[in-house]
Amino acid sequence: MPARLVIYPPDENGWRRVRWDGVAIGVAQKPSDIAIFLRAVGVKSAQDLDLTDHDLVEWRGGGPETWAESPP
Repeated sequence: MPARLVIYPPDENGWRRVRWDGVAIGVAQKPSDIAIFLRAVGVKSAQDLDLTDHDLVEWRGGGPETWAESPP
């Protein structure tokens, strides 16, 4: 089963696109932004979600600690 939450690789400014159940819900600058987006789409326990849960979250281009592209 695919992850419900997908966090895309950081852009050149360190921002990451966020999708929930296949729907774009925002562009995050830090992990706490994700909970804000999830609450806005009706996820009641957004602040309690484990962002390291691989069954729920698919991190692309680095995990929760990665927010800026490395310089070339």
